Amino acid sequence: MSMHPLKTSFAVTAIVCAFGVQAADRTVIQNKGSDTLVNVAQAWAEEYQNVDSNVAIAVSGGGSGTGIAAMINGTVDIANASRSMKEKEVKTAKSMGQNPIEHVVGYDALAVFVHGDNPNGTLSIEQMAQIFGRGGKSTAWSDVGAKVPGCGSDEIVVVSRQNNSGTYAYFRKAVLGAAAKKGVISKGSFRMGTLDMHGSKDVVDLVEKTPCAIGYSGLAYATDHVKMACISQETGGSCVSPSVKTASDRSYPIARPLFMYTNGEPQGEIKKYMDWILSDVGQCILVKKGYAPARDVSCG
Repeated sequence: MSMHPLKTSFAVTAIVCAFGVQAADRTVIQNKGSDTLVNVAQAWAEEYQNVDSNVAIAVSGGGSGTGIAAMINGTVDIANASRSMKEKEVKTAKSMGQNPIEHVVGYDALAVFVHGDNPNGTLSIEQMAQIFGRGGKSTAWSDVGAKVPGCGSDEIVVVSRQNNSGTYAYFRKAVLGAAAKKGVISKGSFRMGTLDMHGSKDVVDLVEKTPCAIGYSGLAYATDHVKMACISQETGGSCVSPSVKTASDRSYPIARPLFMYTNGEPQGEIKKYMDWILSDVGQCILVKKGYAPARDVSCG
C-alpha cells in the first residue's frame, strides 16, 4: 500500500511554531501516541532535522490508544504504542481501509516506583497483583511486611495510568492478568480507587511526594527522588532490577517492546525516517533516553 505523509493545517502551524521556517517547503510526517515514547520521539524528530531539513516530524502524545485511534482514522503517518494493537483494533482499521504494520523500535523496563523512604525494595508479581488488583488482599504496607516512614495511615496509595495508556494495558496483562490465571486474584483488573494519572511523569511526581504511594511507568521516567523496586517472578525468589541491560536481555520480568505502527509498509520519506530510527544513530538516541535498543548497538 502506498503511503504519503499527511499534510494538514494543524501540522503546518505546529511546524512553523517549532522551527520558524516555511512549512510549505517541507514534507510533514505526523507522529502521535504513546506517552512512554513521546520524549524519545521528540528527540528523534529534532535530530532528524540535521539529517533532512526538508522533512519535519510533528510529534504529539496522548497515549497509545490515542495514537492507534488516529492510525485507524487515517490522521497520522506513524502511531507510537507501548502495547501491541488489539485484534479488534486491527479489524476496525482494515474495515476503514487502513493496513497497520507493526515495527519494534526498542524495549522498555516497566518500573515500579515507591517513595524514596520506603524500605521495601523488592516485590514479586504476586505481591504487586495483591496491591494493584481488584480483590487483592494487600491494602496496607504492613501486608507486605513494610513500615514506611511518613505513612502514618499505613494505607497503600495505588497510582496507575488512565485506561487509554499502553502502559496501563501492559501492566494489566503482564501483572494482573498473569496473576489471575494462577488464581492469585479473582480478576485481572485494577482495584477500585486507584489514582489514575494522565502521564508517566505525573505518576513519578506523585509517588515522590507521597510516602504511602506506589506506581508504575517507563524506566526512562525514573528520578533520583524515587526508588525502583527489584522485581521477582515468585515471592521469595531472586529479583531483577529494571535497567536498559535487563530490558535488552529480557531478564527483567516486566520488560516490553515499544512499537511504531505505519499504514502499510512505509515508503518514501516515511521509510527513510523509520530506517534512520532503527539505524545506529537512531538507536543510540533511544539508549540515551533510557530505553533498550531493538537490536545490539554500540553507542559511544
